[in-house]
Amino acid sequence: MGLLDGKVMIVTGAGGGIGREHALALARDGAAVVVNDLGGARDGTGSGNTMADQVAEEIRAAGGEATASYDDVSSIAGGEAILQAGLDAFDKVDGVVNNAGILRDKSFANTTEDLWDIVVNVHLRGTYCVSHAVYKHLKERNEGGVIINTSSTSGLNGNFGQCNYGAAKAGIAGMSRCLAIEGKKYGVRVFILAPVALTRLTDDLPGFDVEEMKVRLDPRLVSPLIVYLASDLAKDHTGRTFYVGGGRIAEMKVVTGEGVTKKEDGGLWSAKEIAEQMKPGEILLSE
Repeated sequence: MGLLDGKVMIVTGAGGGIGREHALALARDGAAVVVNDLGGARDGTGSGNTMADQVAEEIRAAGGEATASYDDVSSIAGGEAILQAGLDAFDKVDGVVNNAGILRDKSFANTTEDLWDIVVNVHLRGTYCVSHAVYKHLKERNEGGVIINTSSTSGLNGNFGQCNYGAAKAGIAGMSRCLAIEGKKYGVRVFILAPVALTRLTDDLPGFDVEEMKVRLDPRLVSPLIVYLASDLAKDHTGRTFYVGGGRIAEMKVVTGEGVTKKEDGGLWSAKEIAEQMKPGEILLSE
């Protein structure tokens, strides 16, 4: 018996890298999987059926259930078609892992409008388009479900040369936190993932020893968390953000410090008074 027997999960960007490992791990624990991948290059150019077909066939060869989808996540029509692929093959969908993504890295001064728009469209708009279709289905079924959205440490902590990517990934986190609140009424759990792994999106970034990272940051080290979050073992959790990679899992939180409240003058601060409360690296943390 698998943890996900009887469940149907969509994984976008599942033709390779982390997405492929998610799809395989979900299938090993009993889920039927919609393997979605546009089949393009890491910069978003091109398309094809081969990547999604190969992963779906790999799942079926291992005794699992899978169907392939080649739809573009960045349109409402694409999101609805991805959902429909699951309904046509398996009559229902229980959740989605939004993993599809591309990179168009540039320093901010060299970022052009087209480089900004395509990254935001695939990551942020794509997560919205697929989540919207799946969320409406889960709400109508009223049997609960799970939406797992892929953010990034670039969006949550920052990274050089990735303002477009970081903005999209931070937007995904914000959307997910709001959706987690709305989804409680219908038993729809929402999680945010910040994975660290060596994939075709990261294998030539500066500062990486590729051979070492292939072992230490193997994408398959990320996917057990996906299985857990999609399962009933996590039924009492929602709205949480997880860093995961290299064997480490850590919860990430937006933290508001205690701060200091001015009681005089109706709470109106002067700039000089604010400066006096500052400490290096801290803002208004001491009384």
